[in-house]
Amino acid sequence: MDKTILPNTFQIKKRILTKNITPGKRFFDEPYVKEGDVEYLEINPGQSKLIAAMVKGCKQFGIHEDSKILYLGASHGYTPSHVSSMISSGWLFCVEFAPVVTRDLVFLCEERKNMIPILADANKPDEYKDRITEVDVVFQDIAQRNQVEIFLKNLQFLKKGGFGLLALKARSVDVVKNPKVIFKEVRKELEKHVTLVDYRELAPFQKDHAFFVVKN
Repeated sequence: MDKTILPNTFQIKKRILTKNITPGKRFFDEPYVKEGDVEYLEINPGQSKLIAAMVKGCKQFGIHEDSKILYLGASHGYTPSHVSSMISSGWLFCVEFAPVVTRDLVFLCEERKNMIPILADANKPDEYKDRITEVDVVFQDIAQRNQVEIFLKNLQFLKKGGFGLLALKARSVDVVKNPKVIFKEVRKELEKHVTLVDYRELAPFQKDHAFFVVKN
């Protein structure tokens, strides 16, 4: 089993796995590998933009085992659950807007003690600014037209030298425009505010998606 650049994350041939911090409990019925008392859960790059970016060669994420991360667009918690294993001694603030989805997220967070669910609109960071701390990483996976605007608003929570990770959905920005044109425009806009340190298009794992890594 080979280590990857993400903490507590490993590769066996083409399979990517994270060390399960809740052994014996799987919340998304992931395939798993067991070595003695240690359990590893497989994470699919077709379902996780973070892992797709790693497989596509992204080298910098700013994620460490003790990181504090603000995750915008946590949904039911598939990728967040794996991130919580990566940062086994850190904290993951999970922001989700949809109440029904957040209900599922709450059940997950009750089992994974380093995950904090927050029902809020990521477009209105004032709603939760008193409920989180300064973070090492801001991760955003939101399908809205103003994705970049939302991302930049939330970088206010990022510590100096921290990393911002943006999983951009081109068709949510403009359903007609060529995604590559959108990626170029987004890159230009981001570079007005922060330093771009990595960029990957996520096909074939995630169609019409790109992953931007920035540092403030």
